[in-house]
Amino acid sequence: MTIGLLAARSPDLATHTALFGPLPNSLQPGTLTCLLADAELAGKGGAAFRTASKLDSVTGRRVVVIANGSEGEPLSQKDAVLLEHAPHLVIDGLLLVAHETSSREIYLYAGERQLRFVRQALEERRSAGFGELPVNLVESPTTFVSGEKSAVIGMIEGGGALPRDRFAHNTSSGLRGRPTVVQNVETLAHIALIARYGPEWFRSRGVNGGVGTMLVTISGDVAVGGVVEVPMGISVAKLVSGYSRTDSAGVRAVLIGGYHGGWIDAVELSATIMSTASLGFVGASPGAGVIHVLDHSRCGLQISADIVQYLAGQSARQCGPCVNGLPRLAQALSEVAYREGRTHSEDSIHYLADLVDGRGACKHPDGTARFVRSSLRVFGRDLRLHADGRCEVGAHMEATP
Repeated sequence: MTIGLLAARSPDLATHTALFGPLPNSLQPGTLTCLLADAELAGKGGAAFRTASKLDSVTGRRVVVIANGSEGEPLSQKDAVLLEHAPHLVIDGLLLVAHETSSREIYLYAGERQLRFVRQALEERRSAGFGELPVNLVESPTTFVSGEKSAVIGMIEGGGALPRDRFAHNTSSGLRGRPTVVQNVETLAHIALIARYGPEWFRSRGVNGGVGTMLVTISGDVAVGGVVEVPMGISVAKLVSGYSRTDSAGVRAVLIGGYHGGWIDAVELSATIMSTASLGFVGASPGAGVIHVLDHSRCGLQISADIVQYLAGQSARQCGPCVNGLPRLAQALSEVAYREGRTHSEDSIHYLADLVDGRGACKHPDGTARFVRSSLRVFGRDLRLHADGRCEVGAHMEATP
């Protein structure tokens, strides 16, 4: 059987142990960080920050480690599927990071359904006499911003899942002022495998110069959707055709990375691979591992406008760009997408996106502005057609006075 994040046929401890063997417990302090550096593992929560660098940045004593399984991104299911199918891998990774940082206080933060699987896994380990560090479980809300690292810390502290100072360094001052490491649950599962099989094994799983693998959630106009593990470096065209069994000739665009990600035009698919550098050239990033396919039967401009309306409604309401800027941006895009007025143009939408970018209390406005610019880049022709009362897919275009 091929070793992978979702290789186990059952989430129980016996299956996990038979497939992966016991958790390595003889690593000397500093060894894990070196392994992760050699593996070139990047975080899988969206920011793709190097995992070894994060551990290296921890300063101070009484470190707190948090496994983040909150999945506020509506198009992503990877963390939920991982926690339900391989909770022991995530727990292994959490315990390894706790050992590496000498932490005695660890948490796992996820949705109510996923926590049921984690509780069962922890009970199996207790019954087996593992004698491990206790894991504190915290239920996450379902809001879009609930998985942002400072929102995670705020929720565990009892103050609600709201993002805080965007410039704060949690690895020096996080939960109750203590150094805090927040790692996505997929990242922790990769750590558990790297500790067992080594960095060279992990690196070799990528293709086309990519390193390792990642979980992606495929959805939209596809024959087959769901969560799959794919090699980093795979071309987006091959990913769409090979894993979703969808003819790429019928694809209009693909949304990569989720609502804070970016659209890729169909003509760019074969030349774009799943890597931060390659996707960056077209204004996207791997992000939360979302692959949402759009065919020619749906209007990309209207779908984008609906997404921005949703993002504006998910505001943390802590700063002007969120409270005032995002609703104005959403209204402007909706106006041109649904021809609800004649006030806004492509230039004015860019202007509104520039107003909110980099000025919020957190990065929610930045991600929304980035998504809007991506939508205008890929669906710019649609915008001009809409201005003339036309739409390539025949979407409802009745103008309002």
